[in-house]
Amino acid sequence: MENYVASDKRYDAMRYVRCGRSGVLLPQVSLGMWHNFGGVDDYQRSRSILRHAFDRGITHLDLANNYGPPYGSAEETLGRVMDDDLRPYRDELFISTKAGYDMWAGPYGEWGSRKYLMASLDQSLRRMHLDYVDLFYSHRYDPNTPVEETLQALVDIVRQGKALYVGISNWPLEPLRIGIDYLKAHDVPLLIYQGKLNMLHRDPIDEGILRLCQQEGVGFIAFSPLAQGLLTDRYLNGVPDDSRMARGHFLRREMLSDDLLQQLRQWNDEAQQRGMTMAERALRWILEQQGVTSVLVGASSTEQLDKNLKCIE
Repeated sequence: MENYVASDKRYDAMRYVRCGRSGVLLPQVSLGMWHNFGGVDDYQRSRSILRHAFDRGITHLDLANNYGPPYGSAEETLGRVMDDDLRPYRDELFISTKAGYDMWAGPYGEWGSRKYLMASLDQSLRRMHLDYVDLFYSHRYDPNTPVEETLQALVDIVRQGKALYVGISNWPLEPLRIGIDYLKAHDVPLLIYQGKLNMLHRDPIDEGILRLCQQEGVGFIAFSPLAQGLLTDRYLNGVPDDSRMARGHFLRREMLSDDLLQQLRQWNDEAQQRGMTMAERALRWILEQQGVTSVLVGASSTEQLDKNLKCIE
């Protein structure tokens, strides 16, 4: 692959939104590296997607310690691409990673202890060939660790210079409220909350999380915006043999009930009447929700990424 020089038009079309009451602007569409960037995936394809994303103005790359598969390999892929292509543009990128879910064996390889969070971030920085991340998340709430221990670890990670900002993902409302207050009191205000939000899953709205973030000046970024492909035209006529639902890992066939299929077809018809695909409509629906800063999309090809980016055109 030829030497990479970023497009000089990379900032022409993307829209950037202020993240809560911070100084950070995030692209309306950010790239999630949960799938398609692991050690099992073709490196040159992953590299092409990352280069293309940056050329289209996607400055925010979102990872976690255990993204792959195998665990850690998505971060290793980014480390290779940093070395091969993106190192000159490090200060134009906003890179996040997380720790909270299972990562290594034994009692210190998951959840929210200070031991795990700090060790995990040190490992992540080595894999990504970075001195710091822009954003580090607690990836899930740990009911068995004092919340102050988890939060103080986040504070100290910023003070050590290993992350510029901190985020929280998948925490319930009341612990989130405690977290916002604790971090603010320790001069490391919470930058952003990452939650699952789409037209089929509206818990952050129904539970008051999005409202709390708005009130407290915290940004919100949505993951799983297309409900693992349900909110596309992929399943309107049944379950394709090569689909995620057919493989049964994250989606199961029994999820596609008659009532759900009828709803999906209705939404698809409404989208087509407005000159959009259902995926475009689903992404736009998220960005239309007050308080949402950005939406995380995945991509298995540059073409798929371009289709997702139509939601902001």
